[in-house]
Amino acid sequence: MVTVFIPKETADGETRVAASPESVGKLIKAGLKVQVEAGAGAGAFIVDSAYEAAGAELMPAGDDAFSQADVIFKVREPGPHPSGKHELELVKKGAVFISLFVPQSALDDVKLAQNRALKFFSMNLVPRISRAQSMDALSSQANIAGYKAVLLAAAQLPRYFPLLMTAAGTVKPAKIVIMGAGVAGLQAIATAKRLGAQVWATDVRLAVKEQVESLGAKFIDIPGMEDLEDEHGYAKPPTPEFLARQRQIVGDQIAESDVVITTALIPGRKAPVLVPKSLVERMRPGSCIVDIAAEQGGNCECTVAGETTDVGGVSVIGPRNLPGTLSVNASELYARNIMTFFLSMVKEGELVFDFEDEVVAQSCVVFEEEIKHGPTASLIANEGGNS
Repeated sequence: MVTVFIPKETADGETRVAASPESVGKLIKAGLKVQVEAGAGAGAFIVDSAYEAAGAELMPAGDDAFSQADVIFKVREPGPHPSGKHELELVKKGAVFISLFVPQSALDDVKLAQNRALKFFSMNLVPRISRAQSMDALSSQANIAGYKAVLLAAAQLPRYFPLLMTAAGTVKPAKIVIMGAGVAGLQAIATAKRLGAQVWATDVRLAVKEQVESLGAKFIDIPGMEDLEDEHGYAKPPTPEFLARQRQIVGDQIAESDVVITTALIPGRKAPVLVPKSLVERMRPGSCIVDIAAEQGGNCECTVAGETTDVGGVSVIGPRNLPGTLSVNASELYARNIMTFFLSMVKEGELVFDFEDEVVAQSCVVFEEEIKHGPTASLIANEGGNS
């Protein structure tokens, strides 16, 4: 019988967990054995007894469960274990390891997985196709980030979001500019509109204009813009010329805004700088920027990940792990994503890896001793050539 193990996350500040009692029950129903490390769900307010009631075996803290399991589910990338070893060193050779990570930024982990002949999958690489929507962890977590970013802005801004008619006079609505209209950006638009703000949005993908407008926001057109969307539904890196035009046109809107929320991320790359310091200095004192891309370098030149920086009276907020601040829902959704993804590779209780299936092929980073993810393989090859 295939054994799936869900450890407690060890990254600083990580409150999410890779399984819920609901997902545990479905994994067991599929013919799998599930083990959960004691305390794994504490950050998401899931007590150990809830996992046991769902049929999981509770495992004491330590490294034994890692070495015995056939499959490991995690939220974050593999990292140091309390035993002092790296988590990938604890996993038995040939095991399956699945988590959210960007392989191009984790080359040492990729090489370690290769040396241990692991089957190493990244939830970040699940293609955005109709059949894989229920597996799309990036979208489920980005949705939460977009929502929470607006709440952070509302808490920071020293004025109302909505239009108010009061006995003392009229209060004008806040103006918000949202940069990037992917999942996080669209949720940010919807949340800001619910709070009564006036919302403008911009994106490098022309296809999202209709979605932006359907939510009641105004789309900022960039003359001569091209549709920078790849075949997987992700944004492609914009050209320097486009970024310059975007900064000029969007800059005038930002200078007049009360809140800017930036959400632009390119998979496997440093976040593009969309708001230079010179533009922050044009904003009114008391306004604020919430940079969802803070952990990948930030879309704002003034962003410091994990901190709120004051730039001439403008607050630049660089939050880390926004999904983790709503750990209950974030864990529920991620648990469903990773469970659905994994069960697509389970046939009658046995693991079957079909590389004709684009979900399997595109999400696999390492399969035994072969690096399957092309961009990562190229980086490692170039790294070897430069050494």
